[in-house]
Amino acid sequence: MAGMNETTSRDLDRLRERAHGPVHLPETDGYDGERLGFQRLAPHRPAVIVGAAGAEDVRAAVEYAAARGRRVAVQATGHGLGHALRDGVLIGTRRMSEVRVDPEARTAFVAAGATWRDVIEAAAPYGLAPLSGSSPGVGAVSYTLGGGVGLVARRHGFAADHVRRFDLVTADGRLRTVTADSEPDLFWALRGGGRGLGVVTGMEVELLPIARLFGGGVYFDLARVPDALKGWRRWTETVPEELTSGLTALCYPDLPMVPEELRGRHVAHVQVAYLGTETEGRELVEPLRALGPRLRETLRDLPYTESGAIFAEPDRPHGYRSQNRLLRGFDPAALTSLPRSAGPAAPMMCVVGLRHLGGALARPPEIANAVGHREAAYLLNVLSLVEPGEEGKARALHEEVLAPFAADALGRSLNFSYGPLEEDELRSAFAPETYRRLAGLRAAWDPDGVFQV
Repeated sequence: MAGMNETTSRDLDRLRERAHGPVHLPETDGYDGERLGFQRLAPHRPAVIVGAAGAEDVRAAVEYAAARGRRVAVQATGHGLGHALRDGVLIGTRRMSEVRVDPEARTAFVAAGATWRDVIEAAAPYGLAPLSGSSPGVGAVSYTLGGGVGLVARRHGFAADHVRRFDLVTADGRLRTVTADSEPDLFWALRGGGRGLGVVTGMEVELLPIARLFGGGVYFDLARVPDALKGWRRWTETVPEELTSGLTALCYPDLPMVPEELRGRHVAHVQVAYLGTETEGRELVEPLRALGPRLRETLRDLPYTESGAIFAEPDRPHGYRSQNRLLRGFDPAALTSLPRSAGPAAPMMCVVGLRHLGGALARPPEIANAVGHREAAYLLNVLSLVEPGEEGKARALHEEVLAPFAADALGRSLNFSYGPLEEDELRSAFAPETYRRLAGLRAAWDPDGVFQV
């Protein structure tokens, strides 16, 4: 036992010598700060954490884990934490936040730990923008690996469709440049296939000539406008691809930090992002505004740097779980059930999120990738704030809320899966042949299962 402890100690000393960033054990200062991300329910509890400062630190961590039969997980911001790592090696990438913009080529190199806010701010001086999502605090790389349904997705498709290159550390510790020419199978899989093939240390993405958009929110009291959800669905059938929208329904608590007009109400918050002029945008949303009296409205012309204000999502870490379904369409009766099953009478707080898909999302990219269920017309997500021990209660409620939509369900979205996924749930995110191909690539590139999927 003494010899084993000495070997372990020497191995850790060598890892510390190689790494430029910190190496933490459970008993060292900084361990909790490094392992905790945005998602605080059941966080990682690794045996070793490497706070990577660059690609060489990632290589060192992967080689250390592989040599000892330990699994590896990666965390940038921790928004989409799934299965928590136990007794393995966690690579924290938040120090790797570099963004380099090439305004002539309209591209950006985005390091592993950069958030979309980092990319937005770096691109804005050139009148450019990335295909970022509703929350600018989300890690850009992990979002893109899951496909990436962004604010202007109906016009420009998935974020994964616009990647030109990945820098990837594979299970053998090698740093590889992955492009359509150099590693076509890996390039296909990384764009939308999720994790499990290595650690992406950076990616090169296309930027779009977007400086401003028309957007914001329209808020309805569901007690006064009970048909708001059905009205939004009808409205989405009339809008052009330049308009991408969503709807969030939730019961706001009657607390001082909540805007007065929303306190204690069951609210439908419609989010709008339109690539066009304010005049055109206001004409397009007029049928939406006509659904009934509005509690609040924040529609305006805004710079893309303020695009996070459209969804106005919370930015404080908390614990949560969710379930989602990609849908062909909506059964009107099923849509009517949502305010009842996930409203004030629900046994725990539910946040129902709807996204309008279609448009460019439904078209194949120039270079094929692994994104699943492009034919989906809508996405339905149900999320609850969850305390330890309430996971089962939340899952049962979410399954009840989603059950009326089973006939129109195609599968799951990786980007909106906030919690552990079983094998059959992960499989449902892809067509059968896509899943088989992904599984074959993971087996070929990571035969010993170093990377936690």
